[in-house]
Amino acid sequence: MREGRILAASHKGAYVIRLVGDVRLNLCTTIDEYFERMCDDPAFASVWVDLCDAEGVDSTTLGQLAKLALKVHERFGFYPAIYSCDPGIVRLLRSMGFHRLFELHEEVCSNPDDIAEIPVVAGSEEAVREKVMEAHRVLMGLSEENRERFQDLVTAMEHG
Repeated sequence: MREGRILAASHKGAYVIRLVGDVRLNLCTTIDEYFERMCDDPAFASVWVDLCDAEGVDSTTLGQLAKLALKVHERFGFYPAIYSCDPGIVRLLRSMGFHRLFELHEEVCSNPDDIAEIPVVAGSEEAVREKVMEAHRVLMGLSEENRERFQDLVTAMEHG
């Protein structure tokens, strides 16, 4: 698998975020900081998440995407769009309840000309641990199945 990368583009408050390769918790600080800046943009109008070039997405990344969708819905009153061309990733998204958080599209997203890689932001071990726990708590809040799936992990991290 290719190492994970995050690319993004925006135009007049419309954002596209593309996850490429195997996106894991080592990018959680990068993702979190970008999502915060994006949602704080006074011109923010929409966001699409493109997973068509993703080979893998871990549970921390999924939790951060869920957090983004919940925040966008709460602050702006709409559900973001998420695109995936991989049937396995679509099954994963559905199993986590993402079809209730996003407008789920099983097709290729438009390709903005000015998309560029977001520089990786390193986080301290403690900051990463907090982001991982927060992401999993968000996932746990989506369904009883997710609660059962991640409860042991969160409990271990809280006491570890």
